[in-house]
Formats: sequence, C-alpha cells, structure tokens
Amino acid sequence: MRVLAVVPAYNEAKALRPVIEGLYRTGACDVCVVDDASTDGTADVARRLGAVVLRSPVNLGIGGAVQTGYLWAHHHGYDVAVQVDGDGQHDPAALPALLAPVLAGTADLAIGSRFLEAGGYRSTALRRSGIRYLSWFLRLRTGARVTDPTSGFRAAGPRALALFARLYPSDYPEPESIAVAVRAGLRVVEVPVRMAARAHGVSSIDAARTAYYLAKVSLALLLLPRRARGASGGAATP
Repeated sequence: MRVLAVVPAYNEAKALRPVIEGLYRTGACDVCVVDDASTDGTADVARRLGAVVLRSPVNLGIGGAVQTGYLWAHHHGYDVAVQVDGDGQHDPAALPALLAPVLAGTADLAIGSRFLEAGGYRSTALRRSGIRYLSWFLRLRTGARVTDPTSGFRAAGPRALALFARLYPSDYPEPESIAVAVRAGLRVVEVPVRMAARAHGVSSIDAARTAYYLAKVSLALLLLPRRARGASGGAATP
C-alpha cells in the first residue's frame, strides 16, 4: 500500500526538520506538509527536505489543514494517510507499529495512545482530566473504547481516508472524527505509543480554553447523526 504522512504545521519551522527526517528514516511513507498560513519558514524547511508542501493562504485550523492532506492523499492514489503533528510530539519511529493493523487489514483507523503503556509525556493534569471525560463521553455516545481521543497521531486506511476526504470536522476534530468513523461502520483500534512535549511553541488549547473545548466537542458529539455517511456512501440518520 502507498502511505502518505500528512503533517499539519503552523509556524513549526524550528521543530519540523527532525519530524520529516524521522519519517523518511522509517522508509514507510512519503511526506506532505500542510502549511496552515505560517508566518515563519515552515514551508521552506519542508521543501528543502523534499516534502510535498500544500500552503494555505489563510489559517484553516487543524481540521481544515488535516482534511487538506487527506484530500491530496485520496486524489493522488494513496491507500493510507498518517497524521503526524509538526511540533515534535509524535515519534516517527512508532510509525510502523501504528501502521501495522491498518496494513494487515484488521483496522480502518489506528490511533496512537499515550495511555496504553507507561512512560512518555502525558500532558498536564487538567488536560488528562479532559481526555478522560472525552473518552467516557465518546463511549457513551458511540460505544467506542478509546483511551486517547485527542491524539493526533493516527493512521487512516482506505475506507477511513475516503470518508475523511469527504467529511472531516473543522474545529477540534480528533474526538469527533472518531465518532464519525465509528458511526460509519469503520473499525477503530488503538496502538500504544510514547509522546514527547512540544519541541517549540505552545499549544493553542491552554487552561482558559479547556472548558470551551470540552463543551464544544460534547455538543458536536450530541448533534452528530446516529449513522454517518459511510466510506462508500449511504444516508445519515439524525
């Protein structure tokens, strides 16, 4: 299968080089950097390293940037798209393990979870509490058992790629996209990974925005149709 690593990046020029070089060292994928209207040298760094660069003229946010990568992968004949953050939190060396269930045909979407084994960076206590809440709420709404619903380290196989190229949440997309996948009948699994703290910069979701984030995602999950359009089509049920 052809695999593309989609790296959404906003002002990640300082952190991007080791991410791209690490992905190439795995020998498992091509690399596409989605430069979400950065004001630094993010696009230049990516081009010098040989990555495909898709540059947005306006800031789309993480959902729009990731779907841009999914659309490009789908339209250029890739079978699998792997989302990898451009800030250095995701270890490219874990890519083969993340890809394994998708390439084996036992999963449509594999999510890297920092909570399935000891070690690595697990974020702040406040954010861990929010993650636990979202995990519980996802299970309540969809039946999905996901320990790390906010993880942006994930591999989408052919069915998930086709679905996400057509339908992907625009704001805080990670938990909602899991619900979209589950309700479209896709198989979702988790793979243990270790994550690191951001190499540079700060997260866009600080303590002041955590409550808004949880409320926004909860409302989105409440409003999500009971059955989303599947990867091969089909009507949604409200």
